[in-house]
Amino acid sequence: MNFSERFAIINSGLAILGRFSRSQPRFFLIMIGGAWGVLYEMLHPSAWRRTVLIEFRRNLRQLVGSGFFSVVVVAFITGLGLVSQAVYWLGFAGMSQMTGSLLSSVLLREIAPILVGVILLGRSGMLMLTEMGNLTTGGRLKTLSGMGIDPFLAFVVPRTIATTVSGITLGTLFSVIALAMGYVACWMKGIVTVSIWSFIFEVINSMQLVDYVGIPLKFLLSGASVGLCCCLSGMDVTSEDNLTTFLPRGFSRGIMSILVINVLVDIVLGSF
Repeated sequence: MNFSERFAIINSGLAILGRFSRSQPRFFLIMIGGAWGVLYEMLHPSAWRRTVLIEFRRNLRQLVGSGFFSVVVVAFITGLGLVSQAVYWLGFAGMSQMTGSLLSSVLLREIAPILVGVILLGRSGMLMLTEMGNLTTGGRLKTLSGMGIDPFLAFVVPRTIATTVSGITLGTLFSVIALAMGYVACWMKGIVTVSIWSFIFEVINSMQLVDYVGIPLKFLLSGASVGLCCCLSGMDVTSEDNLTTFLPRGFSRGIMSILVINVLVDIVLGSF
């Protein structure tokens, strides 16, 4: 094997390695750029045209309406399972004074944002992904661009803002229902004897200052990441993709974005 053949093999190996290295952070960089674009556009009144407002209101109704029943059911099950069991076993172990801190740190800060994000992803995010993917593969986004309509402003911005608002709305609803159902289950079993207001006050009183910022921030960012990730994943498909390829890819990206957001918020706020 001469020098030129060895060089060709090494060159092809480096090309494969470089292609793999570029493909891994590619969508992550697209998400960062998309997030900055949404933030930039939403702060400019000129971006809120009638078509953008109509798209925002339509998606907000669909997100809250379709996710309401799912959030209520999941919160009901979580309250009966997690909250009541936590109260029971802490009381059984003689550590009932830790009930508030456990529920605030585990349920409200860690579990609720992830569950609400997954509900938004499954109930509405996949619909956004499918619609954007079909528009991309059908060439309609290019047609809109040729007509002078920016697809990013017309679709991505209103849908991302709608999922952000839905995240904090459904997250608050989930937290209240889960705590209330946990209290009802414990009260019916005679585990707790205090009023529900005292129970909720104990949970709120055990929260730290960063929790009042971190918990709403997680709900907001989880919703925003779902909308942005699904829209950009739909716009990122190629002519070779179909439903069996870009749907699993978009779902895995959405799950990963929710988990990354929650971990980053914990790391950033944990440093204070």
